[in-house]
Amino acid sequence: MEHHIQITGFNAYIKNVPDVLTCIKDIAGQGTIQLLQAPGVAGEEHLLHSTQQALLSFQRKENLSKDLGLEICLRASAQRQISRAIQILGITEGQQALAAVIVDCPEDTLTKLETLLGPSDSKVLKSGPENLKKIYKISDSELYALKNVKRVLIERTTLLNLEK
Repeated sequence: MEHHIQITGFNAYIKNVPDVLTCIKDIAGQGTIQLLQAPGVAGEEHLLHSTQQALLSFQRKENLSKDLGLEICLRASAQRQISRAIQILGITEGQQALAAVIVDCPEDTLTKLETLLGPSDSKVLKSGPENLKKIYKISDSELYALKNVKRVLIERTTLLNLEK
């Protein structure tokens, strides 16, 4: 099955997380919108891979969560524990850089998200490698073996499929 996936970023001020999540659910319709802390993301390719892995996990009935958005968060954070994934990538109240993963949503979704969160800004998806090394506790040897932080995170996401 083919899915329509969009990835973008926002610099947004979140006044009330539950209210924003309710609005996001309404905007998504039958699709899924997942907001994540952009500083914990190694770019668009990292999120695309995580989203594809999340979708595959549902196809194979190997998903860790019943919710696709939460599954994307788990995969992007390379975690099996929901609480840990939310600790790493969950949105909070206040000013923040957000990554948005939009899956199978109506055509006007991005416009509605911009009304809620402000103009989209994909530049926020470029987090520094030192910050990511700290967030994900990436060792120098792991970094050396896989060449860059993005590859390490993509590898970790893929390895979640092997852990039971």
